[in-house]
Amino acid sequence: MADLRGGDLSRLRQLNSLTAIRALRGAGPLTLSALAERTGLSRPSMKEVADELMELGWVEEVPPSPGTMGRPARRYRFRADSGCLVGVDIGGHNVRAALSDLDGEILAETRQPVLPDAPLEERLAAIDRAVSGCLALSGRSAADLWTVAVGTTGVLTPEGRIAFSAAIPAWTGLDLAAKLREMFPCQVLIENDSRLAALAEARRGAAQGARDVVFLHVGRRMGTGLIIDGKVHRGFGAAAGEIVMLPEARWYDAPEHLNGCEVVPDGTAPEDAAGYTLAAARDGHPVALAAVNRYVDDLAVGTAAMVLVLDPQMVVLGGGFSRSADVLLAPLRERLERACMRMPEVRASTLGDECVVMGAIDYAADHLDSELFTSDAPLTPLR
Repeated sequence: MADLRGGDLSRLRQLNSLTAIRALRGAGPLTLSALAERTGLSRPSMKEVADELMELGWVEEVPPSPGTMGRPARRYRFRADSGCLVGVDIGGHNVRAALSDLDGEILAETRQPVLPDAPLEERLAAIDRAVSGCLALSGRSAADLWTVAVGTTGVLTPEGRIAFSAAIPAWTGLDLAAKLREMFPCQVLIENDSRLAALAEARRGAAQGARDVVFLHVGRRMGTGLIIDGKVHRGFGAAAGEIVMLPEARWYDAPEHLNGCEVVPDGTAPEDAAGYTLAAARDGHPVALAAVNRYVDDLAVGTAAMVLVLDPQMVVLGGGFSRSADVLLAPLRERLERACMRMPEVRASTLGDECVVMGAIDYAADHLDSELFTSDAPLTPLR
């Protein structure tokens, strides 16, 4: 622990308590001896810390396992179930929500369909239904909510206003943060969906362990999320990665190569058109393969530009089209090899459609850590 000779003993206790909470959050129930070993504290000091954390409500003693013989060692755990976090993914056609405990362990998930041109109030109602559904499935109430973290399509301002949204026309100009804070009786966080997807892949998915990542959020709309030196990169005005706004990058209309392919039958729902083309390409249909090649040609332009600027360790193909990574990855690699001085590793997402809600949960958990579990934030009794 830090050397605080001549310092405030209350600060030493604070640091010891935070160290114990981090150990418990990372490992689950631990005995007093195991906690002392992980924190570097003596066993008597660890006992004092554990008692104080129990009194504050952050930690509780775990009952011995049934059938345990003799006098079992006391075990302690962080009370992750004392509150819950919600992550929301607001897309053009769906609103997804996931609810977790305070450690980010997912307990419930729901999805609500909504049309891109739906009125604003209808989309807000879908968000409310998705969150309410998670609460009902998990047996929780709105009073248990600590944080709602929302990932949305569109260009966000740092304050949570939608500066521009091509996927949801009614979204442009909306103060989304203010609307959602009226809806939920807890802290509300707003972030771009592609950045949250990149965070999820770095924490839970294909990019674990990578420090510099370009995440391609590809589907009916295109976006990117950037991980630089292990952190999500937002940029000065929270507009980093918006290469789709540059016409020369050829991303804005790129999905139309798949949506408008001749192999798509008349009457196919717009949200299913690209999937039909990708499935036909997988089966070797020459017209579909040509459409996929045109799409990848455009995808590679913006991707190569970001690779040349950032020199990432990894490029991750994510979003709705990542389900067809077997069709898209090989031609994308081939085009990047032609254009890039140093070829990054190129992988497919392992989280698929769940990437944004998973990232929103991780974002909420990170915010919880920064507010409650830092040396500058004194531990207060758990509500």
